Amino acid sequence: MRQPKTEKEIRCPLEYGLSVFGGKWKSRIICVLNEKGTLRYSALRGEMLNITDAVLAAALKELIADELVERHSYNEIPPRVEYCLSEKGKTVVPILQSICRWSGAYTKDDQAGLLRQCQKCDFLKN
Repeated sequence: MRQPKTEKEIRCPLEYGLSVFGGKWKSRIICVLNEKGTLRYSALRGEMLNITDAVLAAALKELIADELVERHSYNEIPPRVEYCLSEKGKTVVPILQSICRWSGAYTKDDQAGLLRQCQKCDFLKN
């Protein structure tokens, strides 16, 4: 699991933001949870393309540690665990939507207008 940067290592707020929701998978997890709401691990994994269990588990742990995602476990048999965006996580969505719109406007290789990973994403609808 990644070690969060210390305050001395972060030189500007942008670095903090990118360390929290940047990277290949974190923004996609946020996108899926925003669109679908509360999901169990297997359902979340089913919405992701080409992610391994280890990578998904690590990304979820980091998002939980950064308080963007909430994990709810229920004392049932079989055990049930669900994930959803926290209130803090919901505040990231407009930022990611803006990045997605900007990226879509400048992606030359995407002839259909939607990147394969974002075909289910609601960012471009807003």
